[in-house]
Amino acid sequence: MSTLRDNWRVIFLVVAVLLSTFALFSPTIGGQTQGPIADDDGATNLKFGLQLDGGTRIRAPLVGVTAEDVEFEGDSDRVVERQVAAQLDGADAADVIARVGAESNTVEVTIENATTDDLAAALDAAGYAHGEVRDGVTETTRAETVRVLQSKINEAGLSGGTVQQVTTATGEHFILVEVPNRDQSDVVDLVGERGTVQIDIYYPVSQNGTRTYETREAVLTQADFTSIGTAQESQAGSGAFVPVSVRDEPAQEFQSAVVETGLAQNGGTRCTYMEDGGQNTTEGCLLLVVNGEVVNAFGMSGGLADTMRSGEWAGAPSFQLQTRNTSEAQEIAINLRAGALPAKLDLSGEDSGTSSYISPSQGESFKFNSLITGIIAVLAVAGVVFVRYGKPQVALPMIVTGLSEVYILLGFAAAIGYPLDLSVIAGFIAVIGTGVDDLIIIADEVMAEGTVKSRKVFQSRFRRAFWVIGAAAATTIIAMSPLAVLSLGDLQGFAIFTILGVIIGVLVTRPAYGDILRILLTEDR
Repeated sequence: MSTLRDNWRVIFLVVAVLLSTFALFSPTIGGQTQGPIADDDGATNLKFGLQLDGGTRIRAPLVGVTAEDVEFEGDSDRVVERQVAAQLDGADAADVIARVGAESNTVEVTIENATTDDLAAALDAAGYAHGEVRDGVTETTRAETVRVLQSKINEAGLSGGTVQQVTTATGEHFILVEVPNRDQSDVVDLVGERGTVQIDIYYPVSQNGTRTYETREAVLTQADFTSIGTAQESQAGSGAFVPVSVRDEPAQEFQSAVVETGLAQNGGTRCTYMEDGGQNTTEGCLLLVVNGEVVNAFGMSGGLADTMRSGEWAGAPSFQLQTRNTSEAQEIAINLRAGALPAKLDLSGEDSGTSSYISPSQGESFKFNSLITGIIAVLAVAGVVFVRYGKPQVALPMIVTGLSEVYILLGFAAAIGYPLDLSVIAGFIAVIGTGVDDLIIIADEVMAEGTVKSRKVFQSRFRRAFWVIGAAAATTIIAMSPLAVLSLGDLQGFAIFTILGVIIGVLVTRPAYGDILRILLTEDR
């Protein structure tokens, strides 16, 4: 019993190694994931990031300019958006975001090529006093963009894809999108557009005996839908559709709009908008507009028109968004569920927006090279230790406990599903170096005055060494903490696992090595 009590630190190390083994190899582990990972069918539960498994990474700022301290003059945010949009070329209310803040109101314009001078002039023309006008968007818009992009990635079934904000040391804000095992073009197509979906009514009117056409825009938008079904192929012929349901209030307005514009006329309407010359000859149409472009147009059946005129449709407001093919229907369904981006990603590259693709074969090469680097680091450390001490009873436990520290870290990464990338591997190598360095401090302090045979003397020298190690560990943790908590991309993984390695070393491996040395070197163990 006394032996167990005296050597509990070694037992604690063994238990930690066993738990890591369970985390690495048990089939019950690995359901949780964090970060951009790829499905892995290997012998372990380890997950790998883009750099080691391949995939696409996009890092880009958001398009937009912002005016601070805007005086709304008693107008609602919706009114402000319409008024400012009316003063900007090529903009509508969806391109302007007005927000009432606790301290100040802001107005953002998210169309491409809009400048701070354009926004300032638009606010002045609309009669709204304002403060500073700057490039970039607000924190709220960035957070909403992250949420929508993550939802789009999830809806598209891109397993392991992640979206996060990153901030540079100079204060620049970027959106980082990482999707494993996907081509660059597929990811850019998904996240590169705002994903706006709306229904417009295109209908004929008679003016002085001349037939012309008008468009009533945005009679339905993404926010008006309560239920979006899955994309389905049409049973009647070519094309596909997305079944949708509409909220009660916009359903009443939509029903009134189709009656007022004649779209719900007796017998319905036949739409030829998409045919050659059809825009000048068609009957009334519902236009399906995605990202500002008409992707399909369809009329209204006689039965649906009857329910619109009678008012019955608003009691159970649902219909089908018709598309030309299944892929188009799937895109619309994804955009409807995820919502529209408040601002586009600037992928032009002019403001440091970049996208990159790592092929799976290149990822495997990185993985192999990382393994070789780790082995070289271990062999180099082992060689230096043996040359330094020349005593197997001192050097071998040092190497074993140092490697067990990395093994425990791997088990921890497998348990939480943290993706391993090159920065994490660098953290592991740093842990090997700092860990063995601490163990050398212990060995040198214990053996500084020659052979130690007394347990009491050993404990005294070990405590002195441990104080030095503890102080060094605290310094490392303090130095690495900013990198671990700030969104600085790859540096975060390096910092997190370096800190974890230091903590595991101080709490588990260093005390265990001390007990092993005491057992091997002292006579009254």
